[in-house]
Amino acid sequence: MNPSPNLFLVGPTGAGKTTIGQRLAAHYGLTFVDLDVEIEARCGTTIAALFESEGEAGFRARECAHLDEFSRRQGIVLATGAGAVVDPANRDLLMNRGTVLMLGVDVDEQLDRLQHDRVRPMIAGNDRRGRLESLALDRNHLYEEIADLIFRGRHEDVDAAAPRAIALLDRHWKRS
Repeated sequence: MNPSPNLFLVGPTGAGKTTIGQRLAAHYGLTFVDLDVEIEARCGTTIAALFESEGEAGFRARECAHLDEFSRRQGIVLATGAGAVVDPANRDLLMNRGTVLMLGVDVDEQLDRLQHDRVRPMIAGNDRRGRLESLALDRNHLYEEIADLIFRGRHEDVDAAAPRAIALLDRHWKRS
């Protein structure tokens, strides 16, 4: 939805939704919200623990409720979890309540960025490349389907990526 006072970031694990999102919020004078951080804070436990105790379905139900709540706010940059787009209702909320920026990243860059990450349940296991490739196949078309704008990573750090994302938004995002 463009124009919109809200900016919603979607994309795969390791795309930079949190780090770039914080920079975008600071630049535009908006509140930054990381949906996964909010879920952990309210539940008093980690996403990994929620997956373990409630399964993916239990976690996704919590994610849907929190996304509904936070997407109703005005003047935010919201970083979604990578799997939030799987639920059609979530995709509708994102498209109808804000401008959606997809942060795209290839699997090689994800592997580089996530090499020390051992807490994300969706990429746990020995075949991380295979898991990331499978998730990309399942989800990338969903990110693209709801995106108002697509920002592709270039194997660069946040100091280089954030100004490029801001330039893209400045050209196309009509804030209301």
